[in-house]
Amino acid sequence: MMQIPVQDLRRVVAALSGLRGRTIADFVMRTDLRQLKIAMDDGQMLVIALEQDDGGRSHLAVDVVTPIEEPGRQLEVGLGVQPE
Repeated sequence: MMQIPVQDLRRVVAALSGLRGRTIADFVMRTDLRQLKIAMDDGQMLVIALEQDDGGRSHLAVDVVTPIEEPGRQLEVGLGVQPE
């Protein structure tokens, strides 16, 4: 049986508590059971993955992805050659 460090579990709990009260729109588990993606109806996504460090020890990685609210303005740059 694999043991998961308490710090990893605390990160999962902190990420999940930040999403409390939100509605789940979709979730996907990888076929090898190493990653779970939970998509919220507001566009946020929680990703919990089982990863290995350089020493071969397993740990849980937790990420909350927030969509960009408004794309920034684009800067137009002219690359034309100036006439002499």
